Amino acid sequence: MAFKTVLVVTGSDLGNGDLRMGADLCEAIDAHLAVLAVEIAPPPPIGDYAIAWYDERQAGMEKLYQRCAAVKDFLSSRRASVDIASEYQEEAWTDDMIGRRARYTDIVLVGPDLLSHPLLKRKALEGALFSSGKPVLVVPQGYKADLKPKHVMIAWDSRLEASNAVSRAMDVLIAAKDVHVVLIDPLEGDGGQGAEPGADLATYLTRHGVKITVDRLPSQGGTVAETLRRHAVDTATDMLVMGGYGHSRLRERIFGGVTRSILEEPPLPVLMAH
Repeated sequence: MAFKTVLVVTGSDLGNGDLRMGADLCEAIDAHLAVLAVEIAPPPPIGDYAIAWYDERQAGMEKLYQRCAAVKDFLSSRRASVDIASEYQEEAWTDDMIGRRARYTDIVLVGPDLLSHPLLKRKALEGALFSSGKPVLVVPQGYKADLKPKHVMIAWDSRLEASNAVSRAMDVLIAAKDVHVVLIDPLEGDGGQGAEPGADLATYLTRHGVKITVDRLPSQGGTVAETLRRHAVDTATDMLVMGGYGHSRLRERIFGGVTRSILEEPPLPVLMAH
């Protein structure tokens, strides 16, 4: 897919690093930068603290107003076109709000600033992955946002989420110099990943002109996340493409184990889709 609108989520207490990263990315790929500034409201008080709670909310709204003004000023000289929106939202509904906003973009960029804010990071990832249908590009400290990486690795397990991630990343895969399809402890047969695990995906991607290598790896007692991290280093991978796994339990989103591990400590830029 073509990435023409990139969403960056920021907060009142975050720096401008993610904004700079988003603007650099948009200028590199000729895309529009959408910025969503979010302030999460404090929970309702228990007991006789209504006045203090009201004052705290007013202060939060003022911080959000000031943050938007600062963002506008910071991005005013950039070549990329920019729009800035703001939301003062209750914690329980913040993920849904971010997900709704993300539906009108092509990809959500989660950079080091947002990764350093546990609550807003979680809400942004949950909203983007579970409520928008759009991919997320997670970029840890020390890396730049790049949607034209040379060396890409796909974490493949034949499930729907992995298939969606591959589809969302197709333009990235086609442009890459080489792509490694990685299967950890693959199961052969109809109930697993076919007679030759990875072959079906390799055939599909080859028709699109993707340069494919299939790597079937044993976990050797380690976790899937550890094996992926190690192989990414061994293959000098620039980007990991993988499915984002999880489900909703009432209002709580639950990430799968591998997804959670990768998102807690992303070893390199990760393009993820649910």
